[in-house]
Amino acid sequence: MNEPDHLTHFSATGRARMVDVSAKPESNRAATASGVLRMRPATLERIRAGTINKGNVLAVADVAAVMAAKHTPDLIPMCHPLPLTGVEVEFSEILAPDAEGCVGVQTRVTARCAGSTGVEMEALTAAAGALLTIYDMCKAIDRGMRIENIQLEEKSGGRSGTWRRTPPADGGDLPVAPTEDTSHD
Repeated sequence: MNEPDHLTHFSATGRARMVDVSAKPESNRAATASGVLRMRPATLERIRAGTINKGNVLAVADVAAVMAAKHTPDLIPMCHPLPLTGVEVEFSEILAPDAEGCVGVQTRVTARCAGSTGVEMEALTAAAGALLTIYDMCKAIDRGMRIENIQLEEKSGGRSGTWRRTPPADGGDLPVAPTEDTSHD
């Protein structure tokens, strides 16, 4: 992927602007983002057991991710409204404790559209929305939870083609165990 040597959301005079994408051809586009919410092991156990008072945490977080993707241009000022064709949300448990003894939940969200600009912001916003929802639903029992590593994992489509995050050379990816996979058409 070729990285531009300038920021396109600024005019020649330095004013913020929404980029005109009308001359760009439509193509099928996809982006996957991920993020992690670290928590005490007892919190993860209660999510797994379904004993959080506010309800099924992952089901609500799944819906929140889809809603966040749909509302991205309402939150990100220079983001174009896109006709999303799909949003897929996955959750995995991180069972290995970190240095602070916290386990976690990882989300991976893939957003898709047929359009003239990418869906990276929708995927990133959806991942953040899912994790914030889990935090909101569990904060009464674990205010020390922390969100980490919201990041783009992959994007495809458009003039720049495909980009994938390169795993760390030390193999430092998070060990995960699948917990739930849901798709929205």
